[in-house]
Amino acid sequence: MFLGIDLGTSEVKLLLLDGSGQIVGAAGAALSLSSPQPLWSEQNSDDWWQATQAAVQQLRAAHPAAFAAVRGIGLSGQMHGAVLLDDSDAILRPAILWNDGRSHAQCEQLTAAAPRLHAIAGNLAMPGFTAPKLLWVKQHEPETFARVASVLLPKDWLRLQLTGDKVSDPSDAAGTLWLDVARRDWSDDLLAACGLTRAQMPRLVESNQASGVLKPELARAWGLGPEVVVAGGAGDNAASAIGIGATRPGDGFISLGTSGVLFVVNDRFSPNPASAVHAFCHALPTRWHQMSVMLSAASCFKWFSQLVGHDEAALLAELARNDSAVIRETGAPLFLPYLAGERTPHNDPFAPGVFHGLTAQTTRADCTYAVLEGVAFGLADGLDALRAAGTQVHQLSLVGGGSRSHFWAQLIADVLQVDIVLHTGSEAGGALGAARLGWLACGGAVDTVCTRPPVAALFSPDPQRHARLAPRLVRFRDLYRRLRGA
Repeated sequence: MFLGIDLGTSEVKLLLLDGSGQIVGAAGAALSLSSPQPLWSEQNSDDWWQATQAAVQQLRAAHPAAFAAVRGIGLSGQMHGAVLLDDSDAILRPAILWNDGRSHAQCEQLTAAAPRLHAIAGNLAMPGFTAPKLLWVKQHEPETFARVASVLLPKDWLRLQLTGDKVSDPSDAAGTLWLDVARRDWSDDLLAACGLTRAQMPRLVESNQASGVLKPELARAWGLGPEVVVAGGAGDNAASAIGIGATRPGDGFISLGTSGVLFVVNDRFSPNPASAVHAFCHALPTRWHQMSVMLSAASCFKWFSQLVGHDEAALLAELARNDSAVIRETGAPLFLPYLAGERTPHNDPFAPGVFHGLTAQTTRADCTYAVLEGVAFGLADGLDALRAAGTQVHQLSLVGGGSRSHFWAQLIADVLQVDIVLHTGSEAGGALGAARLGWLACGGAVDTVCTRPPVAALFSPDPQRHARLAPRLVRFRDLYRRLRGA
């Protein structure tokens, strides 16, 4: 039995996987965000551990025998976050998260200080990455920076609680801007540009390798055996790819979670930072991947549901009852989904969310549609950036919480003009991939473990609907250009 732990932004998710690859059970515990100032996004790392413990108790209670048989644990987590520890491993400040936009000035400073940044790290300096966050702390909280003995990514701080070891993996470390992505090792030059050394970085192991074993006292408390292996694990998107079997060059998926990610596997390091495309290590030793990222995706729908006081399922049901597709696709308002700025392709931390074209006749269902469409249009921008970087895709799996909506899946297929595939258990996302990495670390073979889950639904693009949507996509892009910097 294998346990996957996925540390997301809004929830810690746990998943139990048996030795035949079947999901036995799952549990989760919610997390909250703090935004003490505009552009800031933080969490208390202790909350992650409390949520993990709570989810473990849920899973143990629901599946006691299966949980007691766990022999491998894999980790997945939100990328880019900065957990700062002193020399006694005490937390120095709240973790600065991936969707924090405060360090835009430090991105320019890092680019100037490290002329080979793009060639080594394969990515533009963006506020979401970890390195600019440390430069911000160095300049604005110098007393804290002077006490930094270790910098850990979110899932790797969880690992410290599990094993007592400071370890990361190349897929997650690639999102720091401190990794030589081609060599899959820390870059002394990039670390020095931030006033850091590799002594402050965790040890690196591949995602599918063992990073340590569960602490004996924790194993006893959880009712587990004495030698539970903890895998290197992976950043959330690489873990999601492992979960849906995206391991070969050309395999790809869309993740509709808090953020929106379009991920395609490569067999070599293929950077193209000019298009704000990310080039990272994959969760297997001889694989890399390209990725476009929009900072707000399913979180846009969650925000809108809270704004109007209806849950997401009720809004989707209302949309289905009132759906007049041709009218809605020509007369609904436009929505720019930039609630936390944007990465691909704009690299604009100041981009705002916008409803445009509201009238007295606009209904709540119209606005629901506009939010779903705006996220689909953002994904289209990301796909265009990947294509400009040389990537070709004709089919994409859909994972994450947003994959529960068949309406949204069809809309994405129509906008992107690619087949969209839903897999059984696709909403498990990174937790399933994490469990599979735990299995691999215990000796499982990639071809046996990383199979594609069964296809639950296939959504093929409708050419007529695409033709109706095309002018709206043009207006969507023009609206951003007109408002940029306004």
